[in-house]
Amino acid sequence: MEVSSAFLELLATPGNRQMLWLTARVALAGTLLHAVCGLALGYALARPGWRGRNLLDIVVTLPLVFPPMATGFLLLLLLGRRGPLGEPLQQWFGIAPVFAFSGLLIAAFIAGLPLVVKPVQSAFESLPKILPEAARTLGKNEWQIFCYVLLPNIRNALAGGLILALGRSLGEVGMTMMVGGNIEGRTVTASLDIYNAVSSGDFARAAAVSLLLGLVSSGLFVLLRRNARAPLGW
Repeated sequence: MEVSSAFLELLATPGNRQMLWLTARVALAGTLLHAVCGLALGYALARPGWRGRNLLDIVVTLPLVFPPMATGFLLLLLLGRRGPLGEPLQQWFGIAPVFAFSGLLIAAFIAGLPLVVKPVQSAFESLPKILPEAARTLGKNEWQIFCYVLLPNIRNALAGGLILALGRSLGEVGMTMMVGGNIEGRTVTASLDIYNAVSSGDFARAAAVSLLLGLVSSGLFVLLRRNARAPLGW
């Protein structure tokens, strides 16, 4: 009974709706960044032989195996007020990348990026080499080959990666807390709200937010299963 009351309050209270809207904004913006950067990085890593490829592969993959709290700490050192990236951004452009919406977005982006890049890279690598070669003989340029030949054949991998990355970013706590902060009314997302509710002993609220995220995650799982069964091509 307490959980159902907390769930109704979660949807009815303006402050709670603001928290959910912030979570949705981070998820949407992160998905757009994942789509663009995941495609670009996956395509680049699928092309062997260029200098710096192995280093880029390590940087992209590292968040999968490195503890999120430690990754968030490294990002805080880089993007903080005295950091090598954060200080010039703040002095020259007036941008404070941490403890704001930008920090939440950075955490979501870093957490989910490997889950997009690696499937896209694998899909590009598995495509028959004859496809782009045949397109070139027909007079197509590299941009046309990418958009009309390669992209339709890896769209399932891209969609699956985006779904996994979205689920990962929704549940991220460690990096989000380090880079985005845990500021009530400003940078508290749904996953951080669960953490705060448990810390304060409000288990009914924690269960209500967890239920909501569970429903979203279940929907993402259904989409992932359908995407896995979808045929290739547009």
